[in-house]
Amino acid sequence: MVSDINRHVGQRMRKYRLAAGMTLQKLSEEIHKSRATVCKYENGEISIDIATMYEICQALQISVGKLTGFEDFSVSSREKELVSSFQVRKSPFFQADRLYFYFYDGRYNRMKDGIIDIHQSEEKSGSCPATFSICSVTGNGRSSEMYYTGNVLYSDMLIRFSFVNQCNPLEEDLLYIFNPLEFRTLTDGLLCGISSADLMPCAFKCLVSLEQMELTEELRQRLLFTKEDIRRWKKLNMLLIDNRSEI
Repeated sequence: MVSDINRHVGQRMRKYRLAAGMTLQKLSEEIHKSRATVCKYENGEISIDIATMYEICQALQISVGKLTGFEDFSVSSREKELVSSFQVRKSPFFQADRLYFYFYDGRYNRMKDGIIDIHQSEEKSGSCPATFSICSVTGNGRSSEMYYTGNVLYSDMLIRFSFVNQCNPLEEDLLYIFNPLEFRTLTDGLLCGISSADLMPCAFKCLVSLEQMELTEELRQRLLFTKEDIRRWKKLNMLLIDNRSEI
């Protein structure tokens, strides 16, 4: 049963790799596996773990659904259940009604946190209304809170939030977070928008959690850009956030 699923996923993996014009060697380098291991994946000789499947989909620029799809695959209901376990709707980030948000604001040298409330419908459709509040401590020690409303849109690998500041409708923020395939309580994200301080485009590395976190020095360090981050971005000439949080 499991070997049939391995072969099915392997065949689809080969199909999309060839369609992308990518060699076995190139794909193995992208996912940090040996060429022999990638060959065994495609031949269905070994199973692909969840984290590696995520990396394969990123490298091939396809959704997990395309890699694990079984519409044309004759399997039992139990086999379909096993394959379906790879689908992102099993992710707790898809099911969450409340998320906790953290980023470091270098303009004011302080961490900020927030709460995202998602108003899920019973149908669990791909888009839901959401509200977003960001809290911080101002220079005089008083608490400041900004309130946003908007929508959340789910996809196989990313969740996108689109918010508008209720006090300033010209301020619109986009938040992209990874929808982790494995079960974890924390994931990385990128917050993009227009700075209210100087009306310039800005982007913040952020963490989004299923559980409330303490504003510790350890958390602050996780929110800062590292020298390795900057070296990678300079090489690619782009800013990116990838899903490398520890489980």
